[in-house]
Amino acid sequence: MFLIVAKYLIPKGFSGLTVFPFVFVKHSIDKANSFFINHEKIHLRQQLELLIFPFFIWYAIEYVFRLFQYKNAFLAYKNICFEREAYDNESNLKYLKTRKFFKFIDYLTVKV
Repeated sequence: MFLIVAKYLIPKGFSGLTVFPFVFVKHSIDKANSFFINHEKIHLRQQLELLIFPFFIWYAIEYVFRLFQYKNAFLAYKNICFEREAYDNESNLKYLKTRKFFKFIDYLTVKV
């Protein structure tokens, strides 16, 4: 994993962006935030499991599906299975040691 501060690369409203093997952060202080880094490491694992490129295709398709479902860009983003897994487990710094392969599949169900 390579942490790179790239203030202008990160979309407005976000703090980071992960594209294997890079984690781009908006602010250098985020490099010290262990929960934030864990969130991004979960995305690295998801990307590896899907052989990187298919991850982004799935991500985009699911985002569009969730956008139609929720009619709200933020809710669509928060309900993408990859994001749900990362947000739910970012505070568990040991999560990746026990995480099962393709665990993000469990997060495809609709959140009520």
